Amino acid sequence: MSAMPAANPRKTTTVRQLGPVDIVALRDAVLAIPEDVWAAENAGKPNRFEALGATRHIVFRFIDSPRDWRGSHDRPAWAPWRDLLEPVLAQAVKDYGYGRGVFPRVMLARMPPGGVIHPHIDANPAAKWPHKIHVPLTTNPGVVSFFAGEERHFPVGEAVEVDNLGPHWVRNDGDTDRIHLIFEYYAADQPDPDWLAPFLAASGAR
Repeated sequence: MSAMPAANPRKTTTVRQLGPVDIVALRDAVLAIPEDVWAAENAGKPNRFEALGATRHIVFRFIDSPRDWRGSHDRPAWAPWRDLLEPVLAQAVKDYGYGRGVFPRVMLARMPPGGVIHPHIDANPAAKWPHKIHVPLTTNPGVVSFFAGEERHFPVGEAVEVDNLGPHWVRNDGDTDRIHLIFEYYAADQPDPDWLAPFLAASGAR
């Protein structure tokens, strides 16, 4: 295709504040995760992008293909964490008002002190349609995120949708970990974009 597929017009092109979320139970459970579990989950993660640097992940749900957000699957960590995750996810997205909302990607991202996520955009076509949402579980004043042309600090427990299609980066200049719950969300009732079927046909996808 000669042009990149257009983004979902419902996505923010800046930063959208979604309000406070009750993260206490989830945060306590996350802080109790043993180091060997973090290591094992990170070693098996499907999102191996150079831009992520030393950031470690525990991935609960993930897309089947980077071309299409409509297919996704539970990973082994989803079932034991579902009861803690679902209330946080539901609170964060309540203002969207979608009748049938889907979470194609759900994960924890743990950035160590001195960690950097290098400047990048979420380039795969499956990232163009869902909202990209962060819920900080732990942070410190030295954590700086760059979205929509500005440096920002996201406070603990405040959900925010970010523009993942513009250049963005993160650095942790503090002395503690920055752990975010990061997920995608879209309305299953929203019609597929006109470009999707031709794009999948041209790329050999389903």
